[in-house]
Amino acid sequence: MTDRRLETMEGQQRRIEVARPLDPDLGPLAKLPGRWVGQGRGWNMIALPFAAGPLDYRLLLNQYDEELSFTLVDKGVPNRGVSANHAQQHDQFVVTLDYEQVIHQVAVVDEPASTVTGAPGAAIHHEPGLFLNMLNRIPDGFDIARLATIPHGDAVLALGNSAHVTGPPQIRAVDGLPVGVNQDLVNNPYLAPYKHFHDNPFKGNVGFPGFPGFDPTAPHLLLQLANNGLTITRTTVLDLDTSNPTGGIKNIPFVVKQADAASMKSTFWINELAPDGDGNVELQLQYLQIVMLDFFPRRDGLPGRISWPHVSINTLTKVADEPATPRELVTG
Repeated sequence: MTDRRLETMEGQQRRIEVARPLDPDLGPLAKLPGRWVGQGRGWNMIALPFAAGPLDYRLLLNQYDEELSFTLVDKGVPNRGVSANHAQQHDQFVVTLDYEQVIHQVAVVDEPASTVTGAPGAAIHHEPGLFLNMLNRIPDGFDIARLATIPHGDAVLALGNSAHVTGPPQIRAVDGLPVGVNQDLVNNPYLAPYKHFHDNPFKGNVGFPGFPGFDPTAPHLLLQLANNGLTITRTTVLDLDTSNPTGGIKNIPFVVKQADAASMKSTFWINELAPDGDGNVELQLQYLQIVMLDFFPRRDGLPGRISWPHVSINTLTKVADEPATPRELVTG
């Protein structure tokens, strides 16, 4: 399959098209094109510097709605290169898939309480970006990448690997406590906001009996809960990390000084559900993302700043194979 795609890329000029599902040129990204929606199933936790409370930070938790659209594919993107002796052309070919993420708040709470949480329905995140499928010349082993631009003043490059597994995703355990402080949740008063939400998990507007809510020490449990009762036959895993070689995050000076976004790890699971009576396969997209925000001196005697996990999780359903809005295509 890879050789055929390479022949296609080398045999014609680069082109930009509307992204279509199951396009073989997209490789592990082939099921992403279209529009994905998650209503009230997104959860976000972030620690923020805060001057008006008993502590110097507040812990903010959001429940959110999300629309994630994958719209255009740029095929045959050439990265030019030559062999070690400069005698042969050693080009790399990349296929890129653009995306746009829009998130609106459903419910919000913070501890200590503030007056700047925003109202239900408020826009809290917008992110345009690209996923890359690298077809060849990957001696480092990374076959995918993600580029993101964040309006706060951050530019992200994460590299990683794709995989296909039989059955449901294996969602790893996550502890959202900050790194660089004594993590004794019971006896360290500096972690009082985390203890508060550990003892009283945030349930947003979810009212069904038995819903456990968002616990900062185990946010992954809500992703696992979303899969209860589902028969997932196959999962595509996209695992990305800015700490991989040549990856990273660049931030504007204010962000670097006040709450530096230092690293990001994100895993996407494209879940294929068992066919229904008509043979249709429903797709589900889940993700777990952790951005480490560095601010305030460490409290464990080591140099550097405390790293505060900014955790985002969601479960989305594919609602359309077409882009959310049409875009004018530029070819050539």
